[in-house]
Amino acid sequence: MPQRGKVELKRIEDKTSRQVRFSKRRSGLFKKAFELALLCDAEVALLVFSPSGRLYEYSSSSSIEETYNRYKQFSLVGKDANNRNTNEAANNNSCEGSSTSDILSIIAQWCTSRNIDQMDDGELDRMEDLLQEALGQVQSRKVSSTERVEAGNGDQSETNNISIN
Repeated sequence: MPQRGKVELKRIEDKTSRQVRFSKRRSGLFKKAFELALLCDAEVALLVFSPSGRLYEYSSSSSIEETYNRYKQFSLVGKDANNRNTNEAANNNSCEGSSTSDILSIIAQWCTSRNIDQMDDGELDRMEDLLQEALGQVQSRKVSSTERVEAGNGDQSETNNISIN
């Protein structure tokens, strides 16, 4: 059997050839994802959008949403999901829809289990996102509280500002 040559990695200009190559490569990618899940008992989720915008998906679990939610929980607390302090936060919390105290609790657990000087850019980005979410919730509460006071007390609203320590 002849040996395959290296494929030059550049955009295929002919539209028909590009579509044929996409189809074959997509099939191969999905086959590899299936094999990885079957042979290694790995949880695999794969999303591919064609150049025309069509969605192709594969999930070794019952749904891609389950795998994605697991990913979000994992990425929320960083790469070290086996750490005792962060594992609880990963299993029980997600940033969206969480209360400010939940988000601050996640941040506190994360900070006590890690040295911030040793965090990589991804972990620092996640920390920044959590802090911005908490700050946004606090500012929103402050505005609504101030509006309620102004509506009820007229010009006494300046005495009821919320301060955070």
